[in-house]
Amino acid sequence: MKNQIYYLDNNSALLLIVFVSLLFSLVGILYSRSYQGLSNYLTAGRNIGTFSLTTSLVASALGSWILFGPASAATWGGVGSIIGYSLGAAFPMLAFIFLGKKLRKVFPKGNTLTEFIYIRFGKKLFKLILVLSIFYMFIFLCAEVTAVSLLVNYISGTPLWLTSILVITTTLVYTLYGGLRASILTDNIQFFIVLILLFISFYFLFSFNSNYISFDIIRNNSSHLISSKYIPSYTAGITFFIAVAATNLFHQGNWQRVFAAKNNKILKKSLLFSFIIIIPIVFFMGVTGIFAISIDNNVNPDLAFFSILLKDKKEFLSVIIIILAISLTISTVDTLVNAISSLIVVDGKKILLNFNHNDYLSFSKIFVVILSFVSFIVASKGFSILYLFLLADLLCCSAVFTVFYGFYCVKFNERKAIISILLGLFLGLLVFPNPDFSKSILIGKLLSFDIFPQIISSYLLFWSFLLATLAPVIVIIRYDSIKR
Repeated sequence: MKNQIYYLDNNSALLLIVFVSLLFSLVGILYSRSYQGLSNYLTAGRNIGTFSLTTSLVASALGSWILFGPASAATWGGVGSIIGYSLGAAFPMLAFIFLGKKLRKVFPKGNTLTEFIYIRFGKKLFKLILVLSIFYMFIFLCAEVTAVSLLVNYISGTPLWLTSILVITTTLVYTLYGGLRASILTDNIQFFIVLILLFISFYFLFSFNSNYISFDIIRNNSSHLISSKYIPSYTAGITFFIAVAATNLFHQGNWQRVFAAKNNKILKKSLLFSFIIIIPIVFFMGVTGIFAISIDNNVNPDLAFFSILLKDKKEFLSVIIIILAISLTISTVDTLVNAISSLIVVDGKKILLNFNHNDYLSFSKIFVVILSFVSFIVASKGFSILYLFLLADLLCCSAVFTVFYGFYCVKFNERKAIISILLGLFLGLLVFPNPDFSKSILIGKLLSFDIFPQIISSYLLFWSFLLATLAPVIVIIRYDSIKR
């Protein structure tokens, strides 16, 4: 917009982006020069201690989405959405304690979840989960780069393409060179930068807005968001918990770190610490959304956090936010880049024949560069990828119980696994809302809205995720009862 007033001038914002991005790139390259080889690239030599593993898990999990998602969800989903978002982001850390220990025992030299699926179930389910994992991480990559580009543009007017290409290029340079070793080291640095800058942001947010931020304002203007009778609070909370938790269980970046732990004791401690750290961060980010909508009911939900923090157009806080956003984004993007690359390196031989290890490594880097170029195009155009993100979440929800049930039930075969996943996906897609979230294939197209109660027709996304997740559970329970 021509008359828009920005919080920071374009040149200062650009200088910050270049400085922060190049700093991480330089650190990653210099450090990983001493740690070359495929083992370091994939699993950091399987020698990572509690401190590094904890900071890496947290930094990788907390991308720039925390600046937008929790607060945005809270403006309409209330306190329930905040709880669901927080637990959904942190729950996989608890699940990995058990699943990670199991997989490390079965595959002490393993690198990916899909390796286990290939041996445990077979090639068909392996291909399905491999494609699902790559698709989800690609959408995540697009979302992160788009989010930070839009934020920097909102603060300084910097063109979307400029932010996206700087972030992507500098991250690719050090991640494709140093692999997981470089990613974990930069995560260690980014962890402290993010915590310090979040603390500063929260301090100024509450100190500058003490006259506006209070529970009395929430009770007067948005009491429904904290009411126990507000149904969307429950549906949103359950939806976010299912979606976020399920997708993160298929995130190869998390599995790399599971295999990178020096031993099971270190893995357990790191995951517990990560769980404890992630919950309050996501929760407090969500709370800012309730305060923002209570102060101004016309606030843009995606900018709820910034509408309070930048209320007085403070340049200092604009600098803080840009450094915070770039650090959050790079910590997530390097994880995604290395995760996708590792899947191609490890599992490519099951699909692409007649390659040696170096060929798979080179091919994986080319593949990642192509995906990154596509993500650059998406980010530079400012496209909304929320719908694709939700679709990727639905795919993961339909597969999550089946795949991890197979960890413990050795008699559950590939055919039954595929049937249960496809049934969950089919039922979920029937109710999954269209892009404007007004109707679904079943409700509003095949059948009239009038024959469904409001509790169903008004919460399509909730029922879609619930059906996709629970249908495979019912199939498996039914299979077990017949077997007995």
